[in-house]
Order: sequence, then structure tokens, then C-alpha cells
Amino acid sequence: MFKFHKITLDDKNWITQKFKEEDRKACEASFSNNYIWRAVYKIEVAEIHGCCVFKFNAEGDVCFSFPIGNGDKKLVMEELIKEAADKQQVLHFENILERDKDFIDENFSDIISVKEDRDAFDYIYTSEKLTALKGKKLHGKRNHIHRFTEERNWTYEEMTEENKEECKKMNEIWCDRKACSWNQGMENEFCAVQEAIENFSVLGLVGGVLRVDGNVVAFTIGEPLSTDTFVVHIEKAFPDIQGAYPMINQQFVQHECQDFAYVNREDDTGEEGLRKAKLSYYPDILLKKYSARFDGKRA
Repeated sequence: MFKFHKITLDDKNWITQKFKEEDRKACEASFSNNYIWRAVYKIEVAEIHGCCVFKFNAEGDVCFSFPIGNGDKKLVMEELIKEAADKQQVLHFENILERDKDFIDENFSDIISVKEDRDAFDYIYTSEKLTALKGKKLHGKRNHIHRFTEERNWTYEEMTEENKEECKKMNEIWCDRKACSWNQGMENEFCAVQEAIENFSVLGLVGGVLRVDGNVVAFTIGEPLSTDTFVVHIEKAFPDIQGAYPMINQQFVQHECQDFAYVNREDDTGEEGLRKAKLSYYPDILLKKYSARFDGKRA
């Protein structure tokens, strides 16, 4: 019934417009994020009744995004449900925001169940907090940065077409050092990072590069997400260089994110170490997300 197709660069303008129509703060609400992960999650897209709808794989299940844009969301949902019911298939929706949940509760509560997905919550901070790192709670971050700046010959610069190959090489070295603990998740991330760097300019991404003694030791990549929020998609640093992670975080926000009130540093995917690291910056907003399910049977 629906003509989904593999997401390509040709889809950038119309998908971006659909996201702008809603001004969503979730990290998935960008063309670039969906594009760089397209191979990993087999992402496809379709315009249905004036809405953008993504179709993708998540842990083996076929899932859909909630309809995005100013089109007829209710009609889109009704047709997706009808198709699933006709085929007696389960219908999954992922990355549902509070507003989406309210829409489902209002229109489809009798046939669609919604549950909170803590692993998908986005960590959002004020740009002021990530820049100044004020207060007792962030004292440790300031100390790491102070030691880094005192002990190392460092520079910060924007990512460009001229230095992006050095960042790709740094990503490869980072992965080589993780060889003993390599897993599929790391492989997926490596592919997405390389895609982001390779298509850096055409995707309109913004990047920052941290050097020590002239060598790239960390980089980060993001983009404007909504009217008041910037999203950081990627952050890489050599873990053996103490202070490199907090330094690239602070420098990037200071140089590239000052026009935005908030910085979205994405979710933690349920990974314990990543959750601890993101919580250590004390998010100002923990953006709730939900998953939704229609079991293929009408009430």
C-alpha cells in the first residue's frame, strides 16, 4: 500500500521541511541522523498524506516512526493499522514523544498500547551549563579541563573538508584500540561515524576537532536541531588522554552552540557506562520517549 524507498541525499530537502513543521527536540528529528544510520537500521522513508514516515529495523523488528509534519497524522495511522490488521501483523512505533503519546491516547487507545522506553530518553543540557561548567556538581569536569589545558600543547579548530580525513583516520585508530572488546554495536557506530565524516559538507553538519601536539585526539559532529536546540550526533576521543572527552565537549559547545539555548546529546541506548557519563553532566531535560504497539487485531 505504501511506497517506501531507501533514504538518499535526494530526500534531504523535503524531510528537513517536515521536521521543521514540528520543531521537534528529539535527536532522531534530523535528516542527517537518519541518513548516516540508514545502512545499519535499513531505513526507508515515504511521504504519506503530507507526513514523513520512516520504516526501519530495530532488533529484528520492522518499526515505524510516528508521522512527522503538518499532514493528516490520523489518516496515516489508520492506514498503517489497516494494513497491519489485514496482514495480521504486529505494528511497532518507536521514538514516540509525549505529544505523540497524547495523540495516540486520544485517538487509538483502544488498540495501541504505549510504554515508556528509558533507553531512548535524550539528555538535553543548557548550552550555558556545558560551556561554563559552574557549580559544585561539575567541579570534577572543570578539574579535568584545567589539567588538560595546563599539561598539554592543544588547539581547537572547526572540522572542514581539509581536516576531515584526519578525523576518519583517528576514528579508525580508536577502533583498532578497541579490537579486544569489539562488538556489533561498535561496528555499527564506526560505519555511521565514517558516513557522517565522508558526507560532512553535503549534510550541512558542524564539527569540532581537538589536537594535541598537532595530532587529532578528539572530534565531535552535530547540527542545529530545532529553533532553540543543537544536537551532538558524534563525539570521539582517545580515552587514554585524560580530559580529552570533557575538553572536546566544552570547546565544541563554546565555539559552535552559543546561538542555541539547549544542546541535545542524544540517548544512552541502555549502555551503563554511557548513561553514567551523560548523567554526570546533570541534564536539564531528560526527554521522555515511548514505544507503541498494535498487535494486529482491532478492538
